Amino acid sequence: MSTIDIENTTPSSANPAPKDVTIDLSSIKTFKLAKKPLKKRKDLKKSTSKTKKQTKTANKESEYEKQLALKTKKYIRADSIPSAKGTKHKKEKILVTKNIDNVKMLAKKAARAEILKTEEPGYIKTQGMEKSFKLTQKFIERNVDINTAQKRFDLALKDFGPYFIDYTRNGKFMLLGGRKGHIASIDWKSAKIVSEFHVRETVRDVQYLHNESLFAIAQKKYAYIYDRSGAEVHCLRKMIETQAMNFLPYHYLLAGVGNQGILRYQDVSTGQVVAEHKTRLGPCKTLCTSEYNSIQHLGHSNGTVTLWSPSSTEPLVKMLCHKGPVNAIGIDRAGMYMATSGLDGQLRIWDIRNYKVVHSYHTFSPASCIDISQLGLLSVGHGPHVTVWKDAIKTKAQSPYLSHLIPGSDVTSISFVPYEDTLGIGHTKGISSIIVPGSGEPNFDAYEANPYETSSQRRENEVRSLLDKLQPEMISLDPTFIGALSEQKSSSQTLAEEKERLINSLKSKDPLKVKKRGRNSAAKRMLRKKQMNVIDAKKLALINQIEKDKKIRQMQSNTDKDQASGPLSKFYNEKLRREYL
Repeated sequence: MSTIDIENTTPSSANPAPKDVTIDLSSIKTFKLAKKPLKKRKDLKKSTSKTKKQTKTANKESEYEKQLALKTKKYIRADSIPSAKGTKHKKEKILVTKNIDNVKMLAKKAARAEILKTEEPGYIKTQGMEKSFKLTQKFIERNVDINTAQKRFDLALKDFGPYFIDYTRNGKFMLLGGRKGHIASIDWKSAKIVSEFHVRETVRDVQYLHNESLFAIAQKKYAYIYDRSGAEVHCLRKMIETQAMNFLPYHYLLAGVGNQGILRYQDVSTGQVVAEHKTRLGPCKTLCTSEYNSIQHLGHSNGTVTLWSPSSTEPLVKMLCHKGPVNAIGIDRAGMYMATSGLDGQLRIWDIRNYKVVHSYHTFSPASCIDISQLGLLSVGHGPHVTVWKDAIKTKAQSPYLSHLIPGSDVTSISFVPYEDTLGIGHTKGISSIIVPGSGEPNFDAYEANPYETSSQRRENEVRSLLDKLQPEMISLDPTFIGALSEQKSSSQTLAEEKERLINSLKSKDPLKVKKRGRNSAAKRMLRKKQMNVIDAKKLALINQIEKDKKIRQMQSNTDKDQASGPLSKFYNEKLRREYL
């Protein structure tokens, strides 16, 4: 036992001296702290930080995968996925599985591209009792950035109005044409005139072709194509008194309709007229193209809207839309909804999938022009007013989004600028450009339309588009039918169809007329059958044989009888016939 003595060196009289205190330390256990080496401690810190990072990345990846799955559902269509049911051969099954994988891969790529988009459209947000349609363009111009404010302008052109306008696919150039002959192609962002001239004729419509290097003008009698310098390149003599034109960029077709009531398709790359369809509904002034399937929508004076393609001589669909003449037509980017206006003062929204009215609006005066932006804003020009509606297609809007007044003028054409929040207006006093926040697509595909393309990129895109040109026969109401597999029918269905076809072929509605004087031979009766549009090998052989016999008879009658007189004349004629054959 060890003892510790505690003594007071300076004891006082008041405090007595302390006694000796003993503390037993034998019961206290001694131990050492186990310290790990420095390397192991560093490794532990690294492992813990790694696990934390891994958990964070795993959470981010799970969120990203969830977003990716939601986006891919939007891009995968049920019609575009082929089914492997009913396929018997291994090669067909392999092809179907490859198609399914390609569709899913493309949908994933589109979803990833959408997730990576950094810019979003911006709209006007009001507070309390404020109404967005009461805001003037001057107020909007004061509260936006400088670049956007410069896109608001007015061109006073009173002498040659009213004006029609059109923009290129990338929204960089504007084409304007006055009714009295004034034509100008402008780089409207930099305020530079590319070309300006006067045709000294009535101008009814203007249209850019694949880019700003060529544009078409519907003049008094014919339609003409000009280059970027204003020189006349071609005269379209088939397009007579054209009132409206549209260009199909993927097919290089210029579609036009006019006072004759004939819809014409002109191939710009070859110069040939692909199709001419008589509408039989009188003069037509309204024409609109669906970006989804390239179908032409025509509005007629009896209130009907007809849908046309180059491969059919009859309209694909005929809809009664208004009680009076149809003034204007607009189709959204997805090709699902159509807006029509008529002289009855009604603005109606139609669902093209089932050809029914979704809802309708009333305008103070009949709307003269309609356009739908890339993000679904609906603009309507009626009288001196231009009204823009937001969320007015799928649902009925209670009040307009924006409104603009051009006093003392009539609006003749309106067009949203692609990839820009601006709207171009053509009227009797000139051209106006107003700011419409949220109208343009903020993210663009440079392979489709590039607003910042250079001259070399423009040439490359022109060559690529010509190589990828689609045939006119591929235009149909359902563009997804190309590349799809036809369903295999059972043997019982095929037998039933063959029986019906045989019965229909044996039945003849009109009996064959009995002709006399050598015109009722078996070959002639074969050719006079009812199915005149069906041409097979047997019919072609008969036609050729009849033509040859006719020529031989003519040749025999023309030959001089003196050369083949006598008992050997028949051998001479036989020799001539064999030489001919």
